[in-house]
Amino acid sequence: MDTTQRTDQQRAADRRRRELLEAADRVVLRDGPQASMNAIAAEAGITKPILYRHFGDKGGLYAALAKRHTDALLDSLRAALDAPADRRERVEATLGTYLAAIEARPQVYRFLMHPAEGSQLGDQGFDVGKHSAPLLRRMGEELAQVIEERLDLGPGGQRLARVWGHGIVGMMHAAGDWWLGERPCSREELVRSLADLLWGRLAAAGDRTGGPGF
Repeated sequence: MDTTQRTDQQRAADRRRRELLEAADRVVLRDGPQASMNAIAAEAGITKPILYRHFGDKGGLYAALAKRHTDALLDSLRAALDAPADRRERVEATLGTYLAAIEARPQVYRFLMHPAEGSQLGDQGFDVGKHSAPLLRRMGEELAQVIEERLDLGPGGQRLARVWGHGIVGMMHAAGDWWLGERPCSREELVRSLADLLWGRLAAAGDRTGGPGF
């Protein structure tokens, strides 16, 4: 098999994988945590064994969907952090971007972060609890890297950046989960309150020399 043929086959496989992920997304948007492999296979017009062939198992499909949505969310968060505004405005914009994302697609959020309840007989739900923690850790590490690159935190700055990164992500996740379920206040009010909580040390830290600024 020559290189051109291998490349064409890889492109076809990648295209088919994207099509299957889009079918899975449609089911998740409709069913949330109740999404099943049976329903996803039916939406894609294939049998469940073919779906397994592309993703290995439920965990493989979940991981692919999680990467798809986490990549998009991280791109949006980076854009908010890079916006031409002062630091307080960018902090609020970043918090608001996260909350707006889970508000806009609550079924996707619940699928990624909450285990299925009452799964259909013969098709157990996704073991979401097993996989959601790595998503939060990834977001924490990404934010830690941004903080380290942009703020002068002095001696031990790398360790402190990781503490802040994981702490901020944990706060956003817990507060957002509670807010999405109960809606005790507006999104704007929650953003301001969380920014107030974070602002003390973030306001005091100077920009890292040669960095892009925070």
